[in-house]
Amino acid sequence: MEALIKVLFIVTSHSEMGNTGVRTGWYLNEVAQPYEVFTKANFQIDFMSPKGGQTPMDPGSAVEGRDDPQCQKFISSGAINRLNTTMAPSQVNISDYQVIFYPGGHGPMFDLPNNDEIAALTKTAYESGAIVSAVCHGIAGFVPVRLSSGISIVKGQTLTSLTNSEEAAGNFFNLVPFLLETKLRSLGANFIAGPIFKPNVQTSGRLVTGQNPMSAKPLAEQVVRLVHQHFHTNHGS
Repeated sequence: MEALIKVLFIVTSHSEMGNTGVRTGWYLNEVAQPYEVFTKANFQIDFMSPKGGQTPMDPGSAVEGRDDPQCQKFISSGAINRLNTTMAPSQVNISDYQVIFYPGGHGPMFDLPNNDEIAALTKTAYESGAIVSAVCHGIAGFVPVRLSSGISIVKGQTLTSLTNSEEAAGNFFNLVPFLLETKLRSLGANFIAGPIFKPNVQTSGRLVTGQNPMSAKPLAEQVVRLVHQHFHTNHGS
């Protein structure tokens, strides 16, 4: 019998860049493209957010995704409505999941770095053998995760995220609460910064990270490859 692979998407509940009035949330293509890749691989997908329930899409990402077929399919199929009924952390049985995935958008920079409840779930999943993945600002979700040994989940790991150069190029330097690349380096990560706004996926054991929105689909494809290596499944083949 083929193994059932379950993926937990951890999305933001946060909709504003600090108190600036600038709207944010989760980034459409960073949800839609991995959703399609995982669905085609016959993975089962659930959604969780810090507050549960309805979650905000970054309005700028809807504009960016107008001509992207995966984004438009995600909307037209009604899959996007699942982001209105996300689970809260207390509703999640983390042992059900073989893959954890954090999409980006600037929202995660505000409600994930200090969320110990979600960090504990990710720690448990990782130490139980799950693949933990994230793209762009979703990697902010790694910041509070400490393993049973007390060390950061990123220490000594080769990874990436949205870079300081990309943050500057987008004119977000003064809107973010901290610079994610700088923070990850300070936590002991071996940070690999690729060219700005070009795909860059880094794999470090069971940690998989993508640099930016352009990395969302190749990251998901790499996660599928790792699932086939780590778990006995013929899904997607």
